[in-house]
Amino acid sequence: MLTSNSLKIVDNELLIGNVSTSELAKNFKTPLYVFDEEGIRKNCRAYVNSIKENYDGNGLVAYASKAFSCFAIYQIAKEEGLGIDVVSGGELYTAHRINFPMDKVFFHGNNKTKEELELAVKYRVGTIVVDNLTELKMLIRLIEKANKNGEKIKQRIMLRIKPGVDAHTHNFIRTGQIDSKFGFAVETNEATEAVNEALKYDCLDLVGIHCHIGSQIFDCNPFVVTAEIMMNFIADHPKANLRELNLGGGFGIKYKSDDKPIEYDQYMKKIATKIKEVAHERNIPCPKIIIEPGRSIIGSEGITLYTVGSKKVIPNVRTYIAVDGGMGDNPRYALYGAEYEFLCANKAGEPKTETVTIAGRYCESGDLLGENVKLQNVEPGDILAVLSTGAYNYSMASNYNRIPRPAVVLVNNGTVKEIIERETYEDIISKDVIL
Repeated sequence: MLTSNSLKIVDNELLIGNVSTSELAKNFKTPLYVFDEEGIRKNCRAYVNSIKENYDGNGLVAYASKAFSCFAIYQIAKEEGLGIDVVSGGELYTAHRINFPMDKVFFHGNNKTKEELELAVKYRVGTIVVDNLTELKMLIRLIEKANKNGEKIKQRIMLRIKPGVDAHTHNFIRTGQIDSKFGFAVETNEATEAVNEALKYDCLDLVGIHCHIGSQIFDCNPFVVTAEIMMNFIADHPKANLRELNLGGGFGIKYKSDDKPIEYDQYMKKIATKIKEVAHERNIPCPKIIIEPGRSIIGSEGITLYTVGSKKVIPNVRTYIAVDGGMGDNPRYALYGAEYEFLCANKAGEPKTETVTIAGRYCESGDLLGENVKLQNVEPGDILAVLSTGAYNYSMASNYNRIPRPAVVLVNNGTVKEIIERETYEDIISKDVIL
């Protein structure tokens, strides 16, 4: 089962963006991350159009770049008119280096460092999403110091709010409930106290509130309930003039055949209806909406290619297929049992006749990519494709066992561009100090 329109099978060969995966593996080696540019751009436009069609264009799509951050993806987001959501100094610096418009940058994070906030102030980041009072006070001190030195900064901020909505997803990726490390809780009056504190300072412009209830969500209802809670919070604080509402992301994608993601415009249609309804009932203006899709823009448009190294049959137990990557380039199965679709890229049209466990090359028993998965009859030297690995794979990759991280290529209707080079052993030791 193919998880994206970017993929197709021709003459037994898996193609992505009309490029042979076997040829990609041959030319760029494996492991290899591959992204389809056309699919990414189509997803960006689908979100932009959903706001145009359902909310009169009064909004902004900000790509949640923790899903995958590099020069190329920021350039695509910029060209498609998106903003970006960053969560670290590294992501912010990457955006700065390619001249991403800072007025469209939203800086998130539950424990931003002093150095990161200094960088945000220096770069004139459009909106800082404040997570806690400690951060708020540190930001105020930094701005006041800059203003004493001749700057004239009035920093736009949002407050991250916990709406108390329990999204039905994995515990590790639920963020909107009261027991979360992120944000100010509504139920405890913590959010109201944060609003009142922020309003005391002339160097801050409190433009709105932000929330994010979780990831990989297939149900519109949690988003609708969240929108209602957030709109009522805005209405309950008229003196704050909260005129922007950032509803975060979390829209699910197809990893497995039984995943049923909702069309992007259906989210926005239902959310916009609820926002307009509450605005009318509470006699307040409709706020500008910001949404922050990440996985749903990039996830299905990426695959990972591996070379099969060995096949180990343990009679009456299981069959292991070992590949030249694993938890170092995709830790999601080891972390929380994330499931994927697997294909033998050079035998993609053949039936899946075997049940196997995909083992990685790292020195850990838990280094697996999938257990009891259906696969074609593969042999050493075959190319294994793991689908829907565009989000949280390269961005979570590590150098465990001192193994270099893979290269990344971008394909587009037959063309291929390398957008991140494969690391080398020299890269691995480049920061070592000899005693």
